[in-house]
Amino acid sequence: MIDVVFLLIIFFMVATKFAEVERDIDLNLPEVAAAAPLTSAPKQRVVSIQSDGRVLLDDEEMTLVNLTSSLKAAQQEYPKLSVVIRGDATCAFQHVAAALSACKDAHISELGITVKLAQGVGNTTR
Repeated sequence: MIDVVFLLIIFFMVATKFAEVERDIDLNLPEVAAAAPLTSAPKQRVVSIQSDGRVLLDDEEMTLVNLTSSLKAAQQEYPKLSVVIRGDATCAFQHVAAALSACKDAHISELGITVKLAQGVGNTTR
């Protein structure tokens, strides 16, 4: 036990010496007026599915093929791109599934689906 404590003391003494040596190096570091990231993270992209099956990406109507290519291009620019799918309650689920498939083809890993809590429904846990 004493050996372990002795080795820890030696380790911390040596580590402290390295920190002092770094501070003693005489360097004039460059200065900047303001620092900001080179690129800012893009805002969340929203895919909306209308009741008639039309697909909109950020309020711009497009086909599923165009959706996939647009998301793929955006994902290549920012790999952690997040997408939210908002499907109309009256649309066929097939349209939402097609949008999910387009996101999968574009390699989107941050994906969410929005829903609205029903009003007046009992508090049942599912």
